[in-house]
Amino acid sequence: MANTKQAAKRARKSTQQRASNMSLRTTLRSAIKKVQKAIGVGDAKAAATSLDKESSTIDRMASRKIIHRNKAARHKSRLAKRVKALAKQA
Repeated sequence: MANTKQAAKRARKSTQQRASNMSLRTTLRSAIKKVQKAIGVGDAKAAATSLDKESSTIDRMASRKIIHRNKAARHKSRLAKRVKALAKQA
């Protein structure tokens, strides 16, 4: 329990911020899964389109400090690598 008004306010704010961050993290994971699903279907064109669209979402989460920028780059790189391999197969 908070002992001061300031501590009580910080406790409230941190609860609100945690809820916001959880929502954004869910958005990030959904974006990654959309690209993975497009890759799984095997349609190279749809996978490339999905990657272009969701890359901005991944970058946005990195800019909001939901994930580190290097982690965002790593996710995008790995997805791009899989999309490129899919395009070569077709």
